[in-house]
Amino acid sequence: MFLAKVYVTLKPTVSDPQGQTVLATLANLGFDTAVDIRVGKYLEVHIDETDRAEADSLVYRMCQTLLANPVIEEFRYELELTSEEE
Repeated sequence: MFLAKVYVTLKPTVSDPQGQTVLATLANLGFDTAVDIRVGKYLEVHIDETDRAEADSLVYRMCQTLLANPVIEEFRYELELTSEEE
């Protein structure tokens, strides 16, 4: 069994209005040292697979197909072996 920790963010060339709103709000709250914020997604996917290469391939395809929009988003992930009891 594997745990995939998936991080999805907008590509650097894509505008991030949500990030700009968070940045402006932080400045209004006195946190004016923050100069840029990009908002993204974090997902955890448990994979019922024993082979690391197969689990890696599955997670990559999941990201390409549904978890990220490859036109405007980038993704990366970490794959961890977990115990069967979880």
